[in-house]
Amino acid sequence: MLLRRVLFSLAVMAMTSGRAASAQTVSQPAAASAQRFPDVLSVKVKPVRAGVFDFDVTVSSPYDTPQRYADAFRVTTLDGKPIGERTLWHDHQDEQPFTRDLYGVSIPAGISKVRVQARDQKFGYGGKSVDIALPGR
Repeated sequence: MLLRRVLFSLAVMAMTSGRAASAQTVSQPAAASAQRFPDVLSVKVKPVRAGVFDFDVTVSSPYDTPQRYADAFRVTTLDGKPIGERTLWHDHQDEQPFTRDLYGVSIPAGISKVRVQARDQKFGYGGKSVDIALPGR
């Protein structure tokens, strides 16, 4: 009888310790959680009419959760003057990387190249940006 109790206790302890170990493997990798800024991976730009362009922007933010995520991207001049911005209203945790558009961006004459950057809710703009030439300029 005592041997049965000991064996039963050992079996319960083994099952319990197995559950605890598997729960720890669910956590996010350290590299993704340590990332401060989203990265712009690619940009497609299309002229719509004179001085107006549409942008398709692909962003990667592997740390995205409902509590913290990439919440915008913007088009700027190469010296940092904002030209257009798209606000992102929710996380993209299950869609990485993700592509969103920004349509109807008016870009002053004389600008032939722009920079596209993504923003993090907590840390602001940063990460990898993309400089792209405007077609027809």
